[in-house]
Amino acid sequence: VLKQYLDFLIQHNLVEEQTLHKKRNKTRVVYAITERGRTVLKYFRELNSALQITEEENKIPASLY
Repeated sequence: VLKQYLDFLIQHNLVEEQTLHKKRNKTRVVYAITERGRTVLKYFRELNSALQITEEENKIPASLY
């Protein structure tokens, strides 16, 4: 399942796969967020914050208006 999520993020240029070459001829694959990924994450956080504020406003009892 994790691989499917990573593939989706890579296909949409939100994350990139990088290969690190280490000592003793070992390689390691790591995943790094792209600039586009940072932008999407920023907008997601802003939207999530705005939705939480709206949700809290809806919880105020009508008798307080």
